[in-house]
Amino acid sequence: MTRSRTFDRALVAGASGETGQELLSVLRPTDLSVRATTRSYANVDMLERHGADDVLVADFFESADAVAAVDDCDIVYCALGTPSGIRHTIGTKLVDRTGVINLITAAVGAGVSYFVLESAIGVGNSKAGLSLPARLLIRGSLSAKQDAETALRRSGLEHTIIRPGRLTNDLPSGAVVVNEGGGSFSGSISRADVARVMAVSPFTPDARNRTLEIVSRDGLTSAPTNPVDIDWAEDHLAIEREHSRI
Repeated sequence: MTRSRTFDRALVAGASGETGQELLSVLRPTDLSVRATTRSYANVDMLERHGADDVLVADFFESADAVAAVDDCDIVYCALGTPSGIRHTIGTKLVDRTGVINLITAAVGAGVSYFVLESAIGVGNSKAGLSLPARLLIRGSLSAKQDAETALRRSGLEHTIIRPGRLTNDLPSGAVVVNEGGGSFSGSISRADVARVMAVSPFTPDARNRTLEIVSRDGLTSAPTNPVDIDWAEDHLAIEREHSRI
């Protein structure tokens, strides 16, 4: 398939998180200029070492910070998430909802070309992929992520929503199983593999305007109810060939 899309500048929102750091590492050898965001000045040097061309300290609960973050960006990679705690249960002041929606709104206003959102298996029609006790424990977070997904679908932005299974810090396996349409699909996946899938999504016509659940083949615990074969645009990433078959 011919790859005709070109982008110049990308934003990694939530870059100081573990998935965000993996995204920076994946994007570093590409031709993209990459802006990273963090809420703490203490993370600036670390993000620059991971490959960010510039770092913006931003609070996405503030609309003005979201507007500044997306300025002059073609792609937004959103890896925003709330640290583990009681807020995941009660759903109070979650960046997963308010921050992501502020970022989507800013992206629409700035004419961003593509938006990639990291969500989670357990959200929306994928709730059966997460056990009931787990859903109850993080019900506030799941509701917030569902609201963010809905806002992105309604925004008119070209996008890909990625719902990974349980996240691990394993090395990238390169073997990712993809499901679409929710159901009971479940399993685990490394953050490194999630970052690779997110990174290539804007360049992959098969992924455009779709919501995809992903787990690693080795981490699969429940078979996909609606497996899909995505022709990922791996040629846009300069990653090791032994780990490139996502």
